[in-house]
Amino acid sequence: MTDNVTTAAPSTRAARAARVEELIAAMTPEEKLGQLYGLWAGASSDGAEVAPHQHDMDEPPSLDELIPHGLGQLTRPFGTVPVDPALGALSLMRTQERIVAGNRFGIPALAHDECLAGFAAWGATTYPVPLSWGAAFDPGLVRTMAAAIGRDMRSVGIHQGLAPVLDVVRDARWGRVEETIGEDPYLVGTIATAYVQGLESTGLVATLKHFVGYSASRAGRNLAPVSMGLRERADVMLPPFEMAVRESGARSVMSAYTDTDGMPGAADEESLTGLLRDVWGFEGTVVADYFGIAFLKTLHGVAADWGGAAALALTAGVDVELPTVKTFGQPLRDAVAAGDVPEALIDRALRRVLTQKAQLGLLDPGWSPVPPALADADLDAPHRLRGSVDLDTLAHRDISRRLAERSVILLRNDGVLPLERPARIAVVGPQADTPMAVLGCYSFPVHVGSQHPDTPAGVQLPTLLQGLMSEFPGCEIVTAAGCGIDSPVTDGFAAALRAVRGADVIVAALGDRAGLFGRGTSGEGCDAESLALPGVQQQLLDTLLDTGTPVVVTLLAGRPYALGGEAVEGSAAIVQTFFPGQEGVRALSGVLSGRVDPSGRLPVSVPRRPGGQPSTYLAARLAQAGDSSNIDPTPEFGFGHGLTYTTFVWSGLTADSTAPTDGELRLSCTVRNTGGRAGTEVVQLYLHDPVASVVQPVQRLIGYLRVPLAPGEAARISATVPADLASFTGRDGRRLVEPGELELRLAASSTDTRLTARAVLTGPVREVDHTRALHARIYRETR
Repeated sequence: MTDNVTTAAPSTRAARAARVEELIAAMTPEEKLGQLYGLWAGASSDGAEVAPHQHDMDEPPSLDELIPHGLGQLTRPFGTVPVDPALGALSLMRTQERIVAGNRFGIPALAHDECLAGFAAWGATTYPVPLSWGAAFDPGLVRTMAAAIGRDMRSVGIHQGLAPVLDVVRDARWGRVEETIGEDPYLVGTIATAYVQGLESTGLVATLKHFVGYSASRAGRNLAPVSMGLRERADVMLPPFEMAVRESGARSVMSAYTDTDGMPGAADEESLTGLLRDVWGFEGTVVADYFGIAFLKTLHGVAADWGGAAALALTAGVDVELPTVKTFGQPLRDAVAAGDVPEALIDRALRRVLTQKAQLGLLDPGWSPVPPALADADLDAPHRLRGSVDLDTLAHRDISRRLAERSVILLRNDGVLPLERPARIAVVGPQADTPMAVLGCYSFPVHVGSQHPDTPAGVQLPTLLQGLMSEFPGCEIVTAAGCGIDSPVTDGFAAALRAVRGADVIVAALGDRAGLFGRGTSGEGCDAESLALPGVQQQLLDTLLDTGTPVVVTLLAGRPYALGGEAVEGSAAIVQTFFPGQEGVRALSGVLSGRVDPSGRLPVSVPRRPGGQPSTYLAARLAQAGDSSNIDPTPEFGFGHGLTYTTFVWSGLTADSTAPTDGELRLSCTVRNTGGRAGTEVVQLYLHDPVASVVQPVQRLIGYLRVPLAPGEAARISATVPADLASFTGRDGRRLVEPGELELRLAASSTDTRLTARAVLTGPVREVDHTRALHARIYRETR
């Protein structure tokens, strides 16, 4: 791979653009279509060429059938079967050589793979899932992680990563909550933008998904229809995508499976072309979610045949069919020949695809299929390559560890934590001695490795039991599972009670099992009927609490759960993690011992009761608790909540009292660490609009900052808030800034406001658009 489009010289860009136009003019219809679809292929474990993957949409064509006309993409060469990274890179290289030799223009395929919790390849570092990125409130570290992932993928010949997910959580029962960054659009937007910046900085194409509204499905069901109004879509779902398009350099967007008010995402021309391209100025490629174009016929019923489905998607603005060819091949060719689809639409998509390949250097005369990882290797001796490419370096594990540590959330603590030299710890629960407890659905060992149980995970996965043994070397530690993650029986309770006898503290290890389509309790297709802990885990916790021994609840999960009964008040401490990756149990154990100060904050609210969904903190007053319903949506722990092992005092608020509707407001305060140890406060800035022309949430996040402080240390925190951040979608669909009163709340969480600045915006109602300011400037003053 050569230079990225952002660094290419003007002469290089001009030459590449000319090459694209030459190709379009010279290609046959079959060759044009060949660039608009992929082939799902798994790399060979012996370095041979890739093999087509069999899937549920019929057997795909063979490589022999496809390559004479060229091939747009290779789907998941590393993320389909376990393969040594060096041999996988060799396999991909040989396949690219064959593709280049097999089409008359010598165009290679663009290879893509998953990278949601790290590069989804055997032996690659597994990082915390996106919900943990949100919990860390640390865009800089997420950017660093993404750059490490991108370098690894680029080194073995991958060009595009299918991440990040920018869906905003609306219903925590949805199985893919673990893949999201949280329930607030500003948090999602800033963290996702940082991820894209990191990935794109390495030359890799990042893919924003799923555009748009996928996470708002009815009842939290995967692939279910979405009931969403104009304002929810504009003010909650779209801002993260808008931010990423404007600020990150993202070069691909994936359409969603969703239908919103009867309009399927893959056929939504107003969104994929009108908004994304014509308004926001996006110039990259739109790729279909896997089988999403075919779903226009099979699930949405808006197309009578495959050609009709292809026509709808192409017209809407989808450029590439993934994971393999079903509709963009012969069915689309027939539709063009019949006059049902203008060839100009084919050329439009082709120009975008070829332009992206040109940006990646794939059309350059000197392009080589040899990936950087094999640049100095003996390619004629594949047996010597095994183990020569390291995708799990000490540096990568250090990034994973730091992010895991910053994402651990201390929800409750009666003083038992940090644990001080307990003589005997009982670790009880289904997550106590389970290596995969820290991994999300899209980590390679879960997503692919679960189908190959005889193949080692490829990375070290210590269990919580092992982590505590390392953290407390002089302590007697005993364990019992008690039950399975979703087991309906209590047969193991007796053994658990025997294990806790004589213990100074019980660590209850509870949570989820990540999986796909019903094979887990969290993950794609693993939606929950309620937010009660899976199986009999709640009963196990209640049984442990009844012993009278202090219980520290630890959760390794993919979504928030309600701890029923008296469990919240009865627990000595509650520590929440969201699938924190391969270094996660070290981070969690370090928090329990006090070696690591907890600094994570909730990216999603934790419910008080398992019913009452959907509910997020972004709610209007009408949605708050009252006597009009017996369902109380009040959270047990609100968005942004998280404790530390020290204390902070906020004081000295100064703030502007007025600003014009095209101006800005300034405010500042002092945060002091008044405890005896170092800690990190996460300063959160919320906007409250008491009176607006349409209903607004009570408050919404508009800025945040991690503030590490030594004991006794103070910092002056300042913020400049453009009036644009008070804008919302008005009655007629225009985005407005209205004059009137505002509150700017400096808070430790959405339920813990520390200081409130009241101000008035003056002047006329002002309309703003996609060029408006998106951020408050919030910073630590230097002296």
